[in-house]
Amino acid sequence: MFVHAVYFTLRPDLPETDRAHFVAWLTRLCGISSVRHGYVGTPADRHRPVIDRAYTHALVLLFDNGEQEAAYQVDPVHDQFKAECSTFWERVRIFDSE
Repeated sequence: MFVHAVYFTLRPDLPETDRAHFVAWLTRLCGISSVRHGYVGTPADRHRPVIDRAYTHALVLLFDNGEQEAAYQVDPVHDQFKAECSTFWERVRIFDSE
């Protein structure tokens, strides 16, 4: 299994319509054929010191293997997401594990 976890920090001045567009895109990314499972979320209401809450939206995708994740990276839907939404965030952090 290959896990691709992406943590976005959206711009604070981003209009609500753009935020909704962004979330719709995250859901759409979960439907790319190489994705086995996808999850979209926001920081949980937990405030222990060890929890990093420095993000606004999470996208966690599970793949059968690294080759499937590589296919996701070049999928036209993923490219379109980046083209339409990359100006929406001020920071993105990506954690891949297998």
